[in-house]
Amino acid sequence: MGVSETPDLTRRQSTARQAVAPAYLKSFSSGEVIAIDRWMATKMLQGVGSPPIRLLLWDNSGITLTEHPRATLRVMDRNALWCLLYDPEFYFGELFSTGRVQVEGDLVHFLEVVYRALRKTSRNQLLYQVLFWLRHRPRYNSLTGARQNIHHHYNLSNAFYSLWLDKEVKQYTCAYFPDPLMSLEQAQVAKLHHVCRKLQLKAGDTVVEAGCGWGGLARFMAQHYGVQVRAYNISSEQVAFARQQAKYLGLENQVEYIEDDYRTMTGQYDVFVSVGMLEHVGPQHYPTLGAVIDRCLKPHGRGLIHSIGRNHPGFMNAWIEKRIFPGARPPSLKQMMDIFEPFGFSVIDVENLRLHYAKTLQHWLDRFNAHEPQVREMFDENFVRAWRLYLAGSIAGFTTSELQLFQVVFTRADNNDLPWSRAHLYPRK
Repeated sequence: MGVSETPDLTRRQSTARQAVAPAYLKSFSSGEVIAIDRWMATKMLQGVGSPPIRLLLWDNSGITLTEHPRATLRVMDRNALWCLLYDPEFYFGELFSTGRVQVEGDLVHFLEVVYRALRKTSRNQLLYQVLFWLRHRPRYNSLTGARQNIHHHYNLSNAFYSLWLDKEVKQYTCAYFPDPLMSLEQAQVAKLHHVCRKLQLKAGDTVVEAGCGWGGLARFMAQHYGVQVRAYNISSEQVAFARQQAKYLGLENQVEYIEDDYRTMTGQYDVFVSVGMLEHVGPQHYPTLGAVIDRCLKPHGRGLIHSIGRNHPGFMNAWIEKRIFPGARPPSLKQMMDIFEPFGFSVIDVENLRLHYAKTLQHWLDRFNAHEPQVREMFDENFVRAWRLYLAGSIAGFTTSELQLFQVVFTRADNNDLPWSRAHLYPRK
């Protein structure tokens, strides 16, 4: 099965370099560490919750606010320290990507230590939200903006993602590990079955999918459950790959891939499904998504939304939103209800798979690291560091419960054709 290459990969390589090495972070000699440097370092550590870490400055002198530091961060120059003091959430990613700050030891462990310390800070949430908006101006997902945001992340090239995603169904979403010893490939197939069983798919059902990625779920549903699928996606790279694979498998008459926004969906279907798209919609558009589902779902239709989420409303990490996932906004369960409540949908099942996502990400990070030379050849060293931080930070986000993974099953309020138990979710051995 061939992988289509991105026609303008060279241009995006240049863009990637610029994105992680902005001019205002250019390195310069810092000279001797003086009293104000130590004061700034102390204030920076206090500002992020006084984590049990040791901060090494450019002259190898150390600062710690705890008796037993559990991790070490090295700051390479004075300008880097100033940036961390001003906005640690954003500038840590910028500086790490360019080698201006370095973590000694395990990166995931370091980030877990910091995230747990941050949770204990008593910062003013309203002030934080205002400062976040003023500093970073998050990008929103209008019809035009959504295309630009998705292009930034998903059109890096199919070859890049093929290096570290599973080889079977090419899923860039949380896998499901009913057996923790499963391979990534086995766990991604298990996830697809888990979704299909939750939706109670049966031969002849019609399914509409919002945000289909490389099309693996649509093909899987058609191949293993005998359904007809119409799948929407605005990534040209992914749609081209999905169509190619459907043709290779002889599924052209069962699966239709449409390169368009979810807001343009038409037709009536038995099932609505979305796996890994809601993070890119934005809470302000949830009533619009609910209206789309309402007009597309048949009277006894059912649906499932699978999304990264949060325990309480908030912005995505500033650096990830700026450099990796523009427009991303994982919702709380309360925010997700803005999809369902206005249209009278009944939520019938909610499952949180956050530790499954941490395990999925660990597989991805291991494979990414194993293919580091190829990634460096495609892009550059700054890109390698940026994506290593993104994957490691995501693991830490899930293991410390900063991030959640929600699967929400819903149906029309009048639908009484409901399972009496959850037995259908788990295959008999």
